[in-house]
Amino acid sequence: MIEVGNISKQVTTAEGTLNILDKINLSLASGESLAIVGPSGSGKSTLLGILAGLDLPSSGLVRLNGQDITAMDEEGRAAVRAKHVGFVFQSFHLLPGLTALENVALPLELQGDREALTTAAYFLQRVGLNHRTTHYPRQLSGGEQQRVAVARAFACRPTILFADEPTGNLDTGTGEKINDLLFELNREEGTTLVLVTHELNLAARCGQRLVLAAGQQVGQAKAQSAVKVKAQPTAKAKAKPAAKVKAESAAQVKAKPAAKAKAKPAAQVKAKPAVQRRAESKPTATPKSARTPIARATPTAKAKVKQKVVAKPKAIAKAKSKPQGSEI
Repeated sequence: MIEVGNISKQVTTAEGTLNILDKINLSLASGESLAIVGPSGSGKSTLLGILAGLDLPSSGLVRLNGQDITAMDEEGRAAVRAKHVGFVFQSFHLLPGLTALENVALPLELQGDREALTTAAYFLQRVGLNHRTTHYPRQLSGGEQQRVAVARAFACRPTILFADEPTGNLDTGTGEKINDLLFELNREEGTTLVLVTHELNLAARCGQRLVLAAGQQVGQAKAQSAVKVKAQPTAKAKAKPAAKVKAESAAQVKAKPAAKAKAKPAAQVKAKPAVQRRAESKPTATPKSARTPIARATPTAKAKVKQKVVAKPKAIAKAKSKPQGSEI
């Protein structure tokens, strides 16, 4: 659908030659979407104008539907635009003296379409403005004016739609609705979509992304790979908690012996009473206070035994003395 080969654009100024674009290459198939991104002054809008045939490159070629528009004159490029190209600009470009319906129907009428008003009414209904068909641009909000511009672009059923910062003048909520509308109509109508944007979220919704910096092509990649590149820090961020989990698990592994060490005394405390009931029952039955009297009483008992032992000879002596007396 779109083929670009070594596009360069230079302009001559009082200070010398200014390089706006330097050897840009890209390829976009029918029905696909491309986001051109980069900082301000990188040449995004210039490249979009060259792709649409509104401007010519200093060198290189551009093919739309197999036609080399860089080899055509202005009338030839205008014929290609009228047949294949639609535009959505940041500043809407609605004619103030025409109603919303008339603004949408105008390019169709210029093409000689007898059903221009009917088609315009259908697309205004598609963008949610069927109740605003008779209102003039000054009576519409910024979001409503941009929806009229979107309806006008799609009413011609272009094969390629170029959008230059389509939500740059809108608030975030309204801009998201316009973006949703662009991609919805892009899918339903099978239109190839090329847009210039500073919004990374909008660029990520496109199938391809072309990055410019100071007029040079930094890279062209599919949005999936771009998403993966963005996803890598997230993966690392996710990996860090995993590492933390591993570290925590490692810490828990190291902490387990400590837990066991703490658990063992608890187990021993529970196990000790059972052992102590058997092994320590005697000390429990005979405390030190009880053993002390026994220890002190032991010598007394021995003394009594000695007294008895000592007393026995005296008794024996008495017994022996008695017979002696009776015999006398």
